[in-house]
Amino acid sequence: MVSLPKIAVIGSGPAGFYVTQQILKRSKEARVDVYDRLPVPFGLVRYGVAPDHQDVKNCINQFTKTAKNQNVRFIGNVQLGRDISLEQMKDAYHSVVLAYGADSDKTFGIPGESLKNVISARTFVGWYNGLPEDQSLVPDLNCEDVVVLGQGNVAIDVSRVLLKSIDVLKTSDITENALEVLSKSRVKRVHLVGRRGPNHGMFTIKEFREMVNLPNVTTIFRPEQLEGLETAIPSLKRQRVRLMQLIADTGRKNLTTVECDKLFKVLFLRSPLEILGTDHVSGVKFSVNKLEGNDIESQHAVPTGENETIDCGMVLRSIGYRSRQVDTSVPFDTKKCVALQQPGLYCAGWLANGPTGVILTTMAESFLVGEKIAKDIDEKIIDTSQSKPGSEFILKYLHEKGVQTTDFSDWEKIDAVERDRGSKIGKPREKVTSVREMLEIVS
Repeated sequence: MVSLPKIAVIGSGPAGFYVTQQILKRSKEARVDVYDRLPVPFGLVRYGVAPDHQDVKNCINQFTKTAKNQNVRFIGNVQLGRDISLEQMKDAYHSVVLAYGADSDKTFGIPGESLKNVISARTFVGWYNGLPEDQSLVPDLNCEDVVVLGQGNVAIDVSRVLLKSIDVLKTSDITENALEVLSKSRVKRVHLVGRRGPNHGMFTIKEFREMVNLPNVTTIFRPEQLEGLETAIPSLKRQRVRLMQLIADTGRKNLTTVECDKLFKVLFLRSPLEILGTDHVSGVKFSVNKLEGNDIESQHAVPTGENETIDCGMVLRSIGYRSRQVDTSVPFDTKKCVALQQPGLYCAGWLANGPTGVILTTMAESFLVGEKIAKDIDEKIIDTSQSKPGSEFILKYLHEKGVQTTDFSDWEKIDAVERDRGSKIGKPREKVTSVREMLEIVS
């Protein structure tokens, strides 16, 4: 007798929900339980997307529809490797999908990286977005210059939050605690520094255009770093042409520092050698680089032997996220920091592919994983000949262990509280930033 296929998805961010959506679309019999280590769903959309980008969070409406499907169950406040093991999950389900993302970050390993006010951009984002584990952060914004190391979209996000008008931010879902700190900020200049050239920045044109048009902020480059850029544009890949043209136009328009409230200073060809300071950061010492290689797309940076120092009172490190092996049974490539698929064990999102791309990228990749699972169910590659207990066993075990779990109706109670608190102060929501308070709300 063939039983209904039971699938566990570990992680309720975009990857987890997009995989679930495709499984349901292609396998009407499948039952999917979506787990998350936090009591609330949506992962990166809730805690990673910038608070002033509310439109990007609209995918939550789609995820909610998926979560309310009669064949789906959300189970929150369950940490793989802490509350439950992967082996227990594999025993309880016909198949397991690992989609728990990347919650660690890369480091440079240079002197001074542990100085006060040297902060990972991931932690800074989590702090202003209300991620419970990052609420103990106390960033010191009593300085005029901040150096952001890295040139991806997260680096642009943290730069924008530091420079944007507090009057605009306070209508977003940024936390009140972060608003209070940012309202007292003395930051006037943010230096966005990358080791290679203009064509190698990882930010998208949408993010950069928003910075260029930020009120009371002027974006400037060093003119010598843009020499030859416009002549090289026709030889670039199509998706890079518009961004490089915007950089060239912006650089030509703002050749020198103009009178304005704040500056966004984009600097290329610099690699950090040391973060300066005795206790608190006071600056960054950089190697001045040059590019080598004939192919403009694959040029690499090499040091020239010259150094340069930028004085600052805060450093945000934004050179990429990393996934972790949260359970010893997770097949894991420690060099690439990605999980590996095995029979009956699938991986999706950043955990599978590394922390690259935007939510649309994750959607496309996760759809393929969901389709593969549904196909494997149809072709009996996933063996459903034996009945599996699924969440019945897992919840019983967790209850006996004293773990308080949440379901989607619990999330809706928390959601209602957040929206109510936000409406009273002119915001979409005011997030509950404590796991303990979340659990108290649903008790």
